[in-house]
Amino acid sequence: MSEKTMFRLQLPTDPRWANIAEGNLEEILTDHAWCEQKAASNAITLITMIPEEEEIVTELLEIAQEEMEHFQQVHEIIKKRGYSLGQPRKDDYVNDLMKFIPSGLSRTEYIVERMLFAAMIEARSCERFKVLTENIEDQELATFYRELMISEASHYTAFIGYARQLMDVEKVNARWEEWLKYEAKVIASYGKEERIHG
Repeated sequence: MSEKTMFRLQLPTDPRWANIAEGNLEEILTDHAWCEQKAASNAITLITMIPEEEEIVTELLEIAQEEMEHFQQVHEIIKKRGYSLGQPRKDDYVNDLMKFIPSGLSRTEYIVERMLFAAMIEARSCERFKVLTENIEDQELATFYRELMISEASHYTAFIGYARQLMDVEKVNARWEEWLKYEAKVIASYGKEERIHG
């Protein structure tokens, strides 16, 4: 199954990005650690936006906990290898995606956009984990990223599912297609740095 089929992404990552990432493992691991922390924070933010949606809140709590567990796992690898965690990195890719959320939305519309925004980041992150798994020589990390990809692969479909619970399914599906097209344009400018989304 190809990355495009798995994640519906319109522009797959060039496998050569994995060689760039492997050229500076301390940087890619630090960036990845902070990505996991931000993913956990994002899930918590979504909880504060829809406290009345008990079922979704319960699942978001599980996602937040899982993301923090992944943060811990990456941090343990960093310590084990004698690297330093370092400061959080600015994520230009995520900031570019945020620009696609329109202004002047209703509360429900905005929450749906935030769900699709989260789904988009999760889909690309998982695709990048797959590229690392298949293309780096470091077998410990290849195995780690394979397990992580499997663990997190359901997150992006979960976020789309939440959006469909909150709004008409056809509208959500149509908007997701727009997100996919926009993301393909955004990611075309990346893939040159040792960052998960770089």
